[in-house]
Amino acid sequence: MGKRMITTEVLEEDIKIEGTLRPQTLDDYIGQEKTKENLKVYIEAAKQRGDVLDHVLFYGPPGLGKTTLAGIIANEMGTHMKVTSGPAIEKPGEMAAILNNLQEGDVLFVDEIHRLNRQVEEVLYPAMEDYAIDIMIGKGSSARSIRLDLPRFTLVGATTRAGLLTAPLRDRFGVIHHLEFYTEEELAAIILHSARVLDVEVDPEGAREMAKRSRGTPRLANRILKRVRDFAQVKYDGRITREVASFALDLLEVDKYGLDQTDRLLLITIIEKFAGGPVGLDTLAAAVGEDAGTIEEVYEPYLIKNGFINRTPRGRVATELACCHLGFALPTSE
Repeated sequence: MGKRMITTEVLEEDIKIEGTLRPQTLDDYIGQEKTKENLKVYIEAAKQRGDVLDHVLFYGPPGLGKTTLAGIIANEMGTHMKVTSGPAIEKPGEMAAILNNLQEGDVLFVDEIHRLNRQVEEVLYPAMEDYAIDIMIGKGSSARSIRLDLPRFTLVGATTRAGLLTAPLRDRFGVIHHLEFYTEEELAAIILHSARVLDVEVDPEGAREMAKRSRGTPRLANRILKRVRDFAQVKYDGRITREVASFALDLLEVDKYGLDQTDRLLLITIIEKFAGGPVGLDTLAAAVGEDAGTIEEVYEPYLIKNGFINRTPRGRVATELACCHLGFALPTSE
């Protein structure tokens, strides 16, 4: 299957524009109201005490603003943010070097923190609790451990798979927040804000149409805005209305539920070839020519969350919603 426009993973085109579109303060941040209100209190309390913020963990699907919130925490605390990711740190010494180079009050953002290996993770335990790291010097019988004091810092971890975090690491975070999918109203507000930054004219109905097809994810909303802007510029007068948004997204094969060609192929395969299911994951993967792991981790979560597929002990089953949306008669049970 080819490259998807509606994948929630970071694409190269996102990197180019996300920096300019990201809000810099909690007041500018749209959505995640409960998380925002709590963070405001924690940040204000830490500033009044002249202390650093407790270590923070954000978890939830990709594209919902975990990196953005980490940057906002650094801005609100008036400090710098250092960015790294779990897979990028292979050796304990690399983590020790990163920690040792932090300044007082800095925010260390570790993306995909569940992918840290165990040895690297163990360097973090004393760093998070006591702001110190233990380093071994020498080898064999002459080896000795020395403790290096670190500046007080805030670790902000982000993960899409909170269940894969080890209990000792998870317990060391003082603030843990789950980021929710965004509502259509919130996404429409984000699109209108991004349109102002990008100098694109969008009317509220056009923003609403794009929001409807953004799968509850700001990253997708901004990517869709960028693509629709091109159609508005070339095929219309540059202004994005509901008609322009519908025309562009229909051409891009993103339907009103945010499903693309790949999603529809999976559903149609279950309905047509397997009479609506149940069908096993490996059989379904062979039928559509895709890796079973990719189907389970990339395509299925959104389809299950929005009621297009059910997972049963016997396999995947297409729901009534999937049949109605794709224009199929409901499968009759034998």
